[in-house]
Amino acid sequence: MRILVTGGAGFIGSAYIRYLLKHRPDVEVVNFDKLTYAGNLENLRGFDADPRYRFFKGDICEAADVARALQGVDAVVHFAAESHVDRSVLDPHAFFRNNVLGTQVLLEACRKAGVTRFHHVSTDEVYGDLALDEDRAFKETDVLHPRSAYAASKAGSDHVVMSYAHSFGMQVTISRCCNNYGTHQFPEKLIPLFTTNAMEDKPLPLFRSSKNTREWIHADDHSAAVDLILREGKIGEIYNIGTGVELSIEEITSLILETLGKPESLKTYVPDRPGHDRRYFIDSSKIKNELGWEPKILFEYGIRATILWYRDNPEWWKRVKTGEYQKYYDAYYKETLKETV
Repeated sequence: MRILVTGGAGFIGSAYIRYLLKHRPDVEVVNFDKLTYAGNLENLRGFDADPRYRFFKGDICEAADVARALQGVDAVVHFAAESHVDRSVLDPHAFFRNNVLGTQVLLEACRKAGVTRFHHVSTDEVYGDLALDEDRAFKETDVLHPRSAYAASKAGSDHVVMSYAHSFGMQVTISRCCNNYGTHQFPEKLIPLFTTNAMEDKPLPLFRSSKNTREWIHADDHSAAVDLILREGKIGEIYNIGTGVELSIEEITSLILETLGKPESLKTYVPDRPGHDRRYFIDSSKIKNELGWEPKILFEYGIRATILWYRDNPEWWKRVKTGEYQKYYDAYYKETLKETV
């Protein structure tokens, strides 16, 4: 089976590719990525030499790029997306272009190429938010109430995917996952940003609503869930992927400081972003009951291992935070990259 993974040089996409190459010897992987600021081929260093792996540089909004990459592909797993909520406040257009239009262009290219199996990776943020004391969790059947340009663009892409299932017979599934953590995450997101800032004794900028909570999952557990849905999920269905592990931003920050032996005085409080969601929490009983999935990585172990990975790999995040990763890309293309254009 040959799987095209869009956004495969990003944080979660690269985790999924590493998972496939480790656990699925029957699978070939085509990594399709535009290599924007958050795409980093170092995330796959060591795996890129596997003969089952190929890389195509391209834009999901460009049909010609997608068509070239789809040759010989049996299924698509669609991770590629603009995903940072703060950036969506500053530049909503980029989010709607890439997340909605890009998904439609990708689906249309699949339809023309005869690639009917399509898994779309969405987010729990499409449901909106819950009150901190609200005693319920979002279900797959809940009405969507996105509250940011990012969440709205992902909700839009969910609808685009389902429209291709109903109109053209595409064999689609959708997953909506809670907040991911793990290694190789671009340091604009909470855990890598605060971890690397703390190591440099820089302020950790918490929004004033730091008691807002998120549900947390390791990217490897997310990858295993997506793989299971692709293989055994019911066509046309949506699956929530969560762990039930819920911590506030304040609690995550304290964990980072404690693990690194840094003082609480590094916490700095800044004004909330517009429309800051209070709480995300999802009901994952469907994937557990129907497909038998369970998260395997205990949060206490996974979060500590993640923080220590950033501590022990300063060469990775310093290149990313300073922009030197672009120099790495240029050299990598010339010497070792198996790129088809």
